[in-house]
Amino acid sequence: MVLDRLFGKKTAMPAPEEALPGRATPAFDIPETHAVLGTRIRPPFPDGLETATFGLGCFWGAERIFWQTDGVYSTAVGYSGGFTPNPTYEEVCSGKTGHTEVVLVVFDPRKVTFDALVKEFFETHDPTQGMRQGGDVGSQYRSAIYYANDAQRQVAEAARDAYDASLQKAGYDPITTEIAPEGPFFYAEDYHQQYLHKVPNGYCGIGGTGVTCAIPSRQEPAPVSGGEHDAGGAVAAASPTVDPGLKPLPETEQGWKDLLGPEQYKILRQAGTERPFTGAYNAVWDEGTYRCAACGNPLFDSGEKFDHGCGWPSFSEALPGATKEISDRSFGMIRTEVRCARCHSHLGHVFDDGPRDRGGLRYCMNSISIDLDRK
Repeated sequence: MVLDRLFGKKTAMPAPEEALPGRATPAFDIPETHAVLGTRIRPPFPDGLETATFGLGCFWGAERIFWQTDGVYSTAVGYSGGFTPNPTYEEVCSGKTGHTEVVLVVFDPRKVTFDALVKEFFETHDPTQGMRQGGDVGSQYRSAIYYANDAQRQVAEAARDAYDASLQKAGYDPITTEIAPEGPFFYAEDYHQQYLHKVPNGYCGIGGTGVTCAIPSRQEPAPVSGGEHDAGGAVAAASPTVDPGLKPLPETEQGWKDLLGPEQYKILRQAGTERPFTGAYNAVWDEGTYRCAACGNPLFDSGEKFDHGCGWPSFSEALPGATKEISDRSFGMIRTEVRCARCHSHLGHVFDDGPRDRGGLRYCMNSISIDLDRK
């Protein structure tokens, strides 16, 4: 950014006593409404929504990534991770506040998981560069995740560790992403909010490594449906109906490697793709239920399968709640990735070139990611 040249390349964090004093209230007016989504960018937010805070370089391009993500209610840019209350942009660029440029993401966890947002975060910037991102140099461009609760912390740390191994295998330096509890979020000036919407050809320094971030799975608690009172009045859990087709979930990524083997692991856990017309289910029309090959989760009814001619099994819709769709910007493309909602394994992608009389969608799956449970 231009202000780098005015204030110099500040790459050292100041000590708290060296930081600028700031002020008790913002030095500028903060807008209420998102210029693209039309939603609130300041609390209160609707019930059931959650927040996450990410720093991945210049916040102009970073914010656009998240406001374009399905399931995100709103976004705002600001400053966090430092010491100076209510800083200005010029103060942050001086390197004397300790803050980094961040995006506040308000999301609906029923539509997009925190895991998916973390995957988006890691894959859309280079988290190995320390106090810079590309040509932007300074402490305000450092990579950071500020977690809202312990569940977010566990996801962020597990993803960092797994992605670090993948990046170093690809020749990158170790990840330098800061993972810390969220502190105060100070809104940036109005002209920074949704900047690339207001200035469509404006500067964007965001760019990923091209290495896929595979989010490690988490063990699920067993479901409980209802209960009965015993003689003492306590509630005894009723025995839930267990789908015999479900498989136990490994607790570690090494467990997945041991379970799946190299070929399945590459596709299911590292988002690979099998070659077209080579999969076992490309031309199979037997009746039954297609399940996740990794965990046994029911995914598709065979009645929704159709011949698209693309070389991969294609379905017009998934079973309710069976899959999660997340944005995929790998390999210079913008696609919608489909993952198993139970174990978060990669299944394929969904496109809008399916039969119009079936809704127009095409769930394009890897055969190696699914198993047919025949009737």
